[in-house]
Amino acid sequence: MYYTGKEAEKAVLVGVAVQSQGVSPEQMREYLDELSFLAETAGAETVKIFTQNLDKPVHATFIGKGKLEEIKAYTEEQEIDMIIFDDELSPTQLRNIESFFPGIKILDRTNLILDIFASRARTAHAKTQVELAQYQYLLPRLTGMWTHLERQKGGIGLRGPGETEIETDRRIIRDKITRLKEELAKIDRQKVIQRKNRGKLVRVALVGYTNVGKSTLMNLLSKSDVFAENKLFATLDTTVRKIAIKNVPLLLADTVGFIRKLPHHLIESFKSTLDEVREADVILHVVDISHPQFEEQMEVVNETLASLIEKPKPTIVLFNKIDAFQYVKKEKDDLTPVLKENYSLDDLKQMWMSKQGGETVYISAAKKENIEELKTKLYAIVKEIHSARFPYNDFLYEDNGTEETEY
Repeated sequence: MYYTGKEAEKAVLVGVAVQSQGVSPEQMREYLDELSFLAETAGAETVKIFTQNLDKPVHATFIGKGKLEEIKAYTEEQEIDMIIFDDELSPTQLRNIESFFPGIKILDRTNLILDIFASRARTAHAKTQVELAQYQYLLPRLTGMWTHLERQKGGIGLRGPGETEIETDRRIIRDKITRLKEELAKIDRQKVIQRKNRGKLVRVALVGYTNVGKSTLMNLLSKSDVFAENKLFATLDTTVRKIAIKNVPLLLADTVGFIRKLPHHLIESFKSTLDEVREADVILHVVDISHPQFEEQMEVVNETLASLIEKPKPTIVLFNKIDAFQYVKKEKDDLTPVLKENYSLDDLKQMWMSKQGGETVYISAAKKENIEELKTKLYAIVKEIHSARFPYNDFLYEDNGTEETEY
């Protein structure tokens, strides 16, 4: 599914607060806000959101029959192109829900993210990674697709050929998965050689949740032109620039953004892309402090980093977008409890100075605020590592931050 038409497709979102999985109604609403942003990124317009609280998902249809009837009544009144679920649906659930909503596309969160990745992939490496993830997602769902086709054609006399066709398609897809894995292995070997050719220069990796401003910061520090946009997953390909801060050279890498419930197919496919994070000497963790759930986003990134990195690395946490930060100031006579949105930027700075073990800098990459403070802290860390590797280096590099090489 790739949206090329001018008119946005109308989408209904469905979220479930599953108590057995520890998902509260508040968390579910946060996830649905993100799902709405994902739908917008893909080119769809969210017109209605349905929610349900369950102890555990319904095995056959994920949500209850009553909620299905409620959604169906709405879709019969309105022109709806698709229904998007905020969780991955099993092949059985997908098939049953499709039969309940004939003529309406049924997507889950995984399918939506795969679609966005497919539309954003630019290089052969990214395209191969996304294609592999798509086929791995598609393989167990072929039966449902063929059942759907049989219903359209009546099904009588087609069951045998249908089964034969399924097996043929499965074999074709398995062969494609094998071929794509071989292609990725070849590209990965080339990337390993490429990284070795960079020598022992200090490597700095920009990491963070998607849409926190990593590419904007990359452009600012390297004086280059990496694609940046206020949409999720604007950047899929890792971009590496050789820059210099004062007289010390380093390699700066902009990596793909993380997200909650990232499909495991994509995690597997993009492992090689995340090698830049594994092999980095310094981590710049970019956080959108203007986002209401920035702390939860930090947890997602920290959990992902913990799964990638065995030993802690020097890290600077960059609280970005301070120019967009807003808060609700409480009056002195207001005795209601202090909420998250009542904390000012100064309050948060004091809180995070005690919370954060490493360095923190509050910046605005878009407005170029406090960038010199970032450069000063980064310079101190990088110079220490550089001096240990090159004890006899005279630092003959020019004092600038211009881009020298693209990898």
